[in-house]
Amino acid sequence: MPVLEWLNKSEDLKESFLAPYRVLRHVPELGSGEPASENMLIEGDNLHALKTLLPYYGGRVQCIFIDPPYNTRSAFEHYDDNLEHTTWLSMMYPRLDLLRKLLAESGSIWVSIDENEAHYLKVIMDEIFGRKNFVAEIIWEKRTSRENRAAVGSAHDTILVYARMPAKEWKAHRNLLPSNDKGFSNPDGDPNGPWRSIPFSAMGHRKNQMYTIVTPTGKPLDPPKGRCWGAIEEEFQRYRSEGRVYFPKGGNGRPRIKLYSGEEKGLVPMSIWHARDVGTTEDSKKEILALFTGEAPFDTPKPERLMRSIIQIASNPGDFVLDSFLGSGTTAAVAHKMGRRYIGIENGEHARTYCARRLKQVVEGEQGGVSEAVNWRGGGGFSFFTLGDPVFDEYGQINPKVTFDQLAAHVWFTETKAPFMGKATTPYLGEDDGTAYYLLYNGILGDRRPGGGNVLTRQVLADLPAHDGPRVIYGESTRLSSERMLNLGITFKQTPYDLKVR
Repeated sequence: MPVLEWLNKSEDLKESFLAPYRVLRHVPELGSGEPASENMLIEGDNLHALKTLLPYYGGRVQCIFIDPPYNTRSAFEHYDDNLEHTTWLSMMYPRLDLLRKLLAESGSIWVSIDENEAHYLKVIMDEIFGRKNFVAEIIWEKRTSRENRAAVGSAHDTILVYARMPAKEWKAHRNLLPSNDKGFSNPDGDPNGPWRSIPFSAMGHRKNQMYTIVTPTGKPLDPPKGRCWGAIEEEFQRYRSEGRVYFPKGGNGRPRIKLYSGEEKGLVPMSIWHARDVGTTEDSKKEILALFTGEAPFDTPKPERLMRSIIQIASNPGDFVLDSFLGSGTTAAVAHKMGRRYIGIENGEHARTYCARRLKQVVEGEQGGVSEAVNWRGGGGFSFFTLGDPVFDEYGQINPKVTFDQLAAHVWFTETKAPFMGKATTPYLGEDDGTAYYLLYNGILGDRRPGGGNVLTRQVLADLPAHDGPRVIYGESTRLSSERMLNLGITFKQTPYDLKVR
């Protein structure tokens, strides 16, 4: 398979591996709603954030949407065509590599891009995700007004879709788009109610679907040239006896089958998405202005209807949705309204000034965007995190800068998948789902003195708060036998080797 080469590619291939795992610092005052929610908003470099998420969410994310910088002349401060192109590829490759590792086996990734890098992006995604896993190139009509300043006005963006499995297999996991009642009527007073008709023919030549149909006016009809009828003759006669066959042109036209209102299971996604169905960038700007009066920080935010279609196709309620270029927060906002769990990552102040504020309004029940269409009334919650110090130093040891409370929060989140809500002042971190968690760590890595507090001894165990159930204890080492710990319901995990950050 052809691959793309660029300056420093060999170094870029290693960047995702070399990126450090960091401690996630919970910032309670910037979250909102239910504190136990699994929804996360992370402020920080998305490469480091994605690496930090791997121990918790590797292979668990069902739908990834990203809207990275498009590498236009305004994407970077100093523009040089070759240099900027290389910089863009160097930025994208390691992030896509980590996103692939986070993606579930039945999951998919959707990347919005324009003509500046779309073809290069296609090649590196073929390399990372596999050419056979390419699903579609979707053309989104992002504007309907004519651009008179350009030689050819740009009216669309591209969304490249890849899965973790071949597209033919992924088809079984994707959802259909909701159907609507447009086009239904009842001109013949059908007792079954409003209907619309669909053609009764199919591509190809199937011998048992090649027969003559006689219209109500007595006109014999064979299938159209190059096609066959849509079902075998016995099935057609059943449709006819049920009154489901419609002959247009006063009874002389080719047969069509009545589809009654409410019978459609859904619509198969197509590769061209029209503005009338999923909105435009102007629609999304209006959505932002409605939420933040007088503020429009992004030139090309995505409309909520566009994100609704993607999330509908690619996930189900309760699945994880991830956006590591969160921007104004649209992906997270729509995922929240649609009952998905989500992880949003945004660097800099936008995470606080826009994303957190927008999600807080969602929790409170804001009625913009797709709220009415999905019957959103508010509820749920999200937690806000920042990236702390690297957990490991360059030698694979716990970073001395990591404090007990930071490591305790990391251990707790690793084990429970929930932010640490307690106060890390003692080895006992708390109990979750019947299991108690403890961390023996005095801040000195390698302190294996029995009296230092890092080693699980009989005395240390006696001093720990009792728990009538399973216990997980992290420490430098243990002086208790495996048999004794088994009898006591203790699972011992050695620090740092058993921490899920390796």
